[in-house]
Amino acid sequence: MRFGVIAFAATMLVGSGLSGTGALAQDQQTLADIRQELTVLNVEIQRLKREFSTTGAPQTQASGSTVLERVDAIEAELQRLTRLTEQLNQRVDGIVKDGTNRIGDLQFRLCELESGCDIATLPDSPTLGGDVTTPLVAAPAPEPATPEAGGTELAVGEQADFDAATKALEAEDYARAAELYTAFDTSYPGSPLAAQAHLNRGRALDGLGDTREAARAYLASFTNDSAGGTAPEALYQLGAALGRLGQNSQACVTLGEVGTRFPGADAVSAAQSEMTALGCN
Repeated sequence: MRFGVIAFAATMLVGSGLSGTGALAQDQQTLADIRQELTVLNVEIQRLKREFSTTGAPQTQASGSTVLERVDAIEAELQRLTRLTEQLNQRVDGIVKDGTNRIGDLQFRLCELESGCDIATLPDSPTLGGDVTTPLVAAPAPEPATPEAGGTELAVGEQADFDAATKALEAEDYARAAELYTAFDTSYPGSPLAAQAHLNRGRALDGLGDTREAARAYLASFTNDSAGGTAPEALYQLGAALGRLGQNSQACVTLGEVGTRFPGADAVSAAQSEMTALGCN
């Protein structure tokens, strides 16, 4: 919902101009009284707009001594922000309904005060802020999308681009594969194939000997989907990469989390072997 819509909707809830005059009989109000109410509401709009302006730098911090602790902190913060967003959405829905009813009441009273106005011909009050569920202009029909095996529809060309990168990886053309997976991430943000693409990009970077960037790719894969089918392998590969970078302490913690988070996964045995090789306690 656009900023202006939210600000105006919030104004209709907080503004006290209408509630203060609700006790007056309709026949005691003049057109000037109603216009005065609208003026008061306009002042409230300007005041509340300032409340939607930021007051400083964000306070969110992804603290933690290990990579996994920082990932967990990020996940917790995302959950908190999601809850706040849902609460705001419910509040705004209530504000829109209340504000729309108030506007309809104003239209009714204005019609009563104006000569030549037929109340029976008054149109329905438009939804405050516009009806976001129905577009004003019919959108063109979307191009056919390729359905993924899991049922999620992919963008046109998305599966083909992913397959091309995978083919390069299988052919051990690591430079080409890394380039194609990077382009895939840029072209299809939020793709259902993103976690697998990051994981494969890490493998390609490992093939090029770029362990540091590979570790970042594995972390991106795990962060993108920390509970999906690629998560155990991504977490194992991240721990192994940290070990190759000499970060043995973080590597041991990360590898230990594979069995804790995903007992029974194929990557658990590989993680345990890697922990033995690193001398983890």
